[in-house]
Amino acid sequence: MTKIIIVNRHLFRGGYYAITLFGVVFARRELTAKEINHERIHAAQQRELLYLPFFVWYLVEWLFHLAKFRRWTTAYYHVRFEREAYEHESDLHYLESRHHYNFLRS
Repeated sequence: MTKIIIVNRHLFRGGYYAITLFGVVFARRELTAKEINHERIHAAQQRELLYLPFFVWYLVEWLFHLAKFRRWTTAYYHVRFEREAYEHESDLHYLESRHHYNFLRS
């Protein structure tokens, strides 16, 4: 479970507000409950893939979608990890009933 959130307004540019790395959330501002849940979903995904494979898979999939759509943000929203997180971020109890590797269904 994500328990550490480091806030620094100088971390990101553009529309991005946070990133989860190895269970630690780095954010450029205080996060809403919905945004924290989104990042907690990523933390669960990272844990079940033993971290490094998650980042490799994420990058490869993002590059594939970038080549396909030729748009940075379109590629981002098509990554299966993001699809699962966005689809369930409003359900603050989602992680209690989430099945392992549920990102494969998104």
